[in-house]
Amino acid sequence: MVNKIKGFSWAAVFALVGLATGAVQAQDTAMAPLDPPQDVKVAYVPIMKFATMYVAEERGLFDKYGLNVDLERVKSGTEAIAFLTQGTVDVGGIAIVTSLWSGWNKGLDIRIIAPGALEPMENSPTKLVVRKALLDDGTVKSAADLAGRRVAVAGGPGSGGEYLLAKGLERGGLTIRDVEPMNIANPDMPLAFENGSVDAAIAGSPYADQIIGAGHAAVLESDLTPGLMTVAFVGSGKLVNDRPEVAERFVLALTEAAALMQGDDYLASENLAAYLTYTNSTEEALRAGSPVIYDTEMKIPVNGLADIEKTHRENGRTEYTDPLDLSNAVDERFTEAARKALGL
Repeated sequence: MVNKIKGFSWAAVFALVGLATGAVQAQDTAMAPLDPPQDVKVAYVPIMKFATMYVAEERGLFDKYGLNVDLERVKSGTEAIAFLTQGTVDVGGIAIVTSLWSGWNKGLDIRIIAPGALEPMENSPTKLVVRKALLDDGTVKSAADLAGRRVAVAGGPGSGGEYLLAKGLERGGLTIRDVEPMNIANPDMPLAFENGSVDAAIAGSPYADQIIGAGHAAVLESDLTPGLMTVAFVGSGKLVNDRPEVAERFVLALTEAAALMQGDDYLASENLAAYLTYTNSTEEALRAGSPVIYDTEMKIPVNGLADIEKTHRENGRTEYTDPLDLSNAVDERFTEAARKALGL
């Protein structure tokens, strides 16, 4: 029989003590808003892979942690990298390209502080497609049969597209040296297949669907890099070294935003408004397309980054030949602090 004191059981007392202890622990790990609020300037490429930031801004999560965030669109990641290096912006939303690896090898003082969107684990919209005539007549049966053939990839040498091509060719025992890569912009790929000027390509949505739908190509390999991070939030040296408390709260807001973008909530009205404010997309396109994948724990996939670096290095796209120390490129303090604050 449970003892009671003035109508309360010991079990109830212990439960209340436990709740109080939990509240204290939660208070200890939560991040208080910065007072006075701190300014954060961000240069970003306006694509959906950075949508956690758009949601954090529009739904007041940056304000919640005492951050005045100024989002400035740029035309390319290269432009953002220049601003980061100069210290004129605090954060860049950029793709991980070869110039970054070479820069980090030389001591470039910027660091990946959080992931952007990830490649889906299955049904990725980015595929290795081959001209349908080559598949139909048996000339190309697998990636191994692309040796010596013209393969289109947007971005050229050292680009994210070239990395994806390397992963597709790897399934046939080939490297990019075994094919003739052609730098063709994504919007120009449908015409290149129509006139037969390319044999295969790395193509993403909506261009892959357009080429396949027109009957000019078929899928040769898909789901090339499940869970891969090809874009990231990168902090300047001034931010990560001199204002780590600001970086912590910036990443915490991104992490909370990711939780608001899962499942059916991906297209919640508040989120749609944020997407449309900061990208050139339309509501129709967002509803018709596959949801972009955001990690609710905001873990930086270091192993995937290591593979990107290794692939570009072995393909001769970097200015160095020895493996890069990834601590020169990644700072996981801020994602770890966010998970701790949220009890993840």
